[in-house]
Amino acid sequence: MAKRRVVVTGLGAVTPVGNDVATTWRALLDGKSGAGPISKFDPERFAVRFACEVKNFDPLQYMDRKEVKRSDLFTQYAVAAATQAMHDAGLDNGAQYDPDRLGVIIASGIGGLKTFEEQHDNFRERGPDKVSAFFIPMFISDIAAGIVSMQFNARGPNYATVSACASSAHAVGEAFRTIQYGDADLMIAGGAEATVSPMAISGFANMKALSERNDEPETASRPFDATRDGFVMGEGSAAVVLEELEHARKRGARIHAEIVGYGATADAYHLTAPSPNGEGAQRAMRRALQDASLTPEDVRYVNAHRTSTPANDLNETRAIKAVFDEAVQGLKVSSTKSCTGHMLGAAGAVEFVATTLAVRDGRIPPTINYRTPDPECDLDYTPNTAIERDVSAALSNSFGFGGHNVTLAVKRFDD
Repeated sequence: MAKRRVVVTGLGAVTPVGNDVATTWRALLDGKSGAGPISKFDPERFAVRFACEVKNFDPLQYMDRKEVKRSDLFTQYAVAAATQAMHDAGLDNGAQYDPDRLGVIIASGIGGLKTFEEQHDNFRERGPDKVSAFFIPMFISDIAAGIVSMQFNARGPNYATVSACASSAHAVGEAFRTIQYGDADLMIAGGAEATVSPMAISGFANMKALSERNDEPETASRPFDATRDGFVMGEGSAAVVLEELEHARKRGARIHAEIVGYGATADAYHLTAPSPNGEGAQRAMRRALQDASLTPEDVRYVNAHRTSTPANDLNETRAIKAVFDEAVQGLKVSSTKSCTGHMLGAAGAVEFVATTLAVRDGRIPPTINYRTPDPECDLDYTPNTAIERDVSAALSNSFGFGGHNVTLAVKRFDD
C-alpha cells in the first residue's frame, strides 16, 4: 500500500516569547529572549533563579473555570495550543471532519509536576485525607491528550508519548505515521510542559545542566557559543494539525508545508550523555532523509536540538557534519532554544512549528547570544540575526535523556 501524503494545516503555540504562533514567530525572527527572573515561586534560596516563563497566559480564554481548577498548567497550555491549531486549520466548528478519523497525540516529558508538588505538600502537612481527588488525573502525562480529545470530540487514536526532551517530536512523528498508514485522516499532535517549579529547577541545577548566569538571564541561553554553561528552563506548548493531503484539498484547507520524513533511534549508551559524535543522532537524521526521499543537498536548514550545554552542542555539530558531509557548506543551522529556553517535552513541537514556518516563509530564525565562536562548533549557526533564504526542505532535531533521538523532515508544499 502506498503511503499517503501528509500536510500541516494548523499551528498553535504558547511559548515564553508569545502566547500564539504569530507573536512567537515574530519574536524568534527578531531574536527576542524569553528569559527573566523566576516569578512562579520565590527562588531566593536556589542556585538558579531565572527561567523562560510563559507570560500573561489566561487559561479562561480556552477552558471554563471548573476545567481550569481541575487541570494542571501543562494541560492548560496544551488545550490552548490545540485550540489555536484547530482554529488555524479551520476545523474549530467540528463540521468538516469525521470524529472517528481525528486523533490526538499530545506529549509531556514530566506531566503535572506543579500539581504533584502541591499535593505532596498537602499530604505531608495536613494528612492523606487532604490529597485532592483530582490529583492523579491532573498529574498523569496522558491527560492533556485525553482532554484535548474531549474538547474536539476526537475519537481516533489518542495517547501521549513520553521520551524526555524528544517527547513531542515523537508525538508529531507518530501522528504522521498514523495518517500515512490510514488509521486517521487528521491528527492533533504536539506537547506541553510546565516545569518552572522548585523541584524541577532544583533537580536540573543539581545535575549541573542549567546555566547559572543569574545576573544576565537574557544572554544565558547561548547554544554553540564557547562560553555556554548550561540550558535555561522553559515552559509552554505547541500543537499542529496534520492532515491527509486529499482530505485537506477537498475542504480547501490552507497548507503550511508538507511533513515528509520521520527518523527515530536510540543511543543505548548513557542516562544523560549523548553517544560519541552523536552517533544516534546521525542515524535519526539519515532515517528521516531516507523516509523523505531527500538527499543532504536537498536540505537547506536544520533546526538543531542544541540546548547550550558544552558536550551536547559539540556532539550535534559532529553528527550534522557526518550526515551532510560536503553539503554542510551550504547548510544553515540554528537553535531557537536560544530564545525560548529548553521547553523539555514541548520543545520538539515548538521547533517543528518554527521549522515549518521557515520552510513556508523562507526565513531562518537566528541563534542569539552567539558571541564567542567555539573552534569545535564550526557550522553556520545563523548567528544573532534572521536571514531570508529559500528553504525547500528542512530538518528538525530533538534528543532526550535516555538516548532518544528524533528527526522530522519538512518540505515546502508544491501541488
